Amino acid sequence: MRIYEELYIAKPDATDEDIDALNGQLEAVIKQSGGHVAKTDKWGVRKLAYRVKKQAEGFYVLMVFHAGAPAVKEIERRLRVTDLVLKFITVRMDEKLKWLEKRQKARAKRAARKPAIAPPSSALTANAPAPGAPAAPPAIPGEPAAPMPGAPGVAPAAPAAPAAAAAAEPAVEPAAAVTPEAPKE
Repeated sequence: MRIYEELYIAKPDATDEDIDALNGQLEAVIKQSGGHVAKTDKWGVRKLAYRVKKQAEGFYVLMVFHAGAPAVKEIERRLRVTDLVLKFITVRMDEKLKWLEKRQKARAKRAARKPAIAPPSSALTANAPAPGAPAAPPAIPGEPAAPMPGAPGVAPAAPAAPAAAAAAEPAVEPAAAVTPEAPKE
């Protein structure tokens, strides 16, 4: 026997007695074929993504059951001819469960094959600061550390070229201060 999920959407104005009667019919079909119902969830009235048979809402019901293929065929036939049901879908879950189990085994096998990560070498990390640690002190004691470029609140440094150029030029005396020598006679 296989595991199936049956989700059907009934008309929103259906009463609980109507839904229970339909669930009873479906359970009887499953039990006649030798299967059993694992669970039945009534999700209640929910809004549909698009209108179905002029309805904007529907009463959702989910059934999980174990049965054979003939039972599923009969359930789908009954849901198709019932005026109460707007839409339905049947999903075979045992294939999905097999696939998930296979994926989990493959992951476990890969994890066992993967070598353990060695701790980083102390020679490589001796000079690197720890994440979140404060910056290293300035290279020359007594001098302030250079600001980080792009840090918030730090204004870009003004160009120092004009001040340096003025300091490099020699001082020149004004022309009036220089007196020419008088010729000797």
